[in-house]
Amino acid sequence: MRHPERHRSERIGWLRAAVLGADDGILSTASLVVGVAAAGSPRHQIALAGVAGLVAGALSMAAGEYVSVSSQADTEKADLAMERRELATQRQAEEKELADIYVQRGLDPELARTVAVQLMAHDALAAHARDELGITEQMTARPLQAAAASAATFAIGAALPLLVAILAPLTQISLMVSGASLGCLAVLGTLAARTGGASPWVGGGRVAFWGALAMAATAIIGKLFGTTIS
Repeated sequence: MRHPERHRSERIGWLRAAVLGADDGILSTASLVVGVAAAGSPRHQIALAGVAGLVAGALSMAAGEYVSVSSQADTEKADLAMERRELATQRQAEEKELADIYVQRGLDPELARTVAVQLMAHDALAAHARDELGITEQMTARPLQAAAASAATFAIGAALPLLVAILAPLTQISLMVSGASLGCLAVLGTLAARTGGASPWVGGGRVAFWGALAMAATAIIGKLFGTTIS
């Protein structure tokens, strides 16, 4: 009976995009809201800035992730096409190359050659993709998945500081948005660290630290200029 295993690395594609999207959604929108509120703007202008930040940010995240991951996918396809050509024209050299990889990983030369021959007889391209190029099914670039995850999680993250800004007393917007956002950033960092198998304290702490720094910077800028948006 096959023993089922699921490794954390299988989640890295969507997890990276989702965490980045949610973190950026909370942080960028909260910083924007705090900066505009610190400048003394009325509530409707603060809310308008938050909504504009949410929409623009979600679309920007989706476009950025799609372009970035598409470039990775194009590189993978080009490498696989080159490997396919080499297998068709230089099979013996490719067999030796694969055997050498296994020797470097600890197999003796005879066993390495046997393994290379058998794996190439089964699926030569898959063997070279995995062991020479480092391309596996779990780690394959998926542009649409990454774009959708980033856009959706950015919008969800950005909705939190926006909602707080709408509901909080006008004089307390900066304080309440900062507090709620930092708490959510810490929780997000903790959950991401636990999902990825890292220390939750380190994950939560570093996200909260950079979030506090960003919001403090925008609040200072808002206070220094001290003008409302007209």
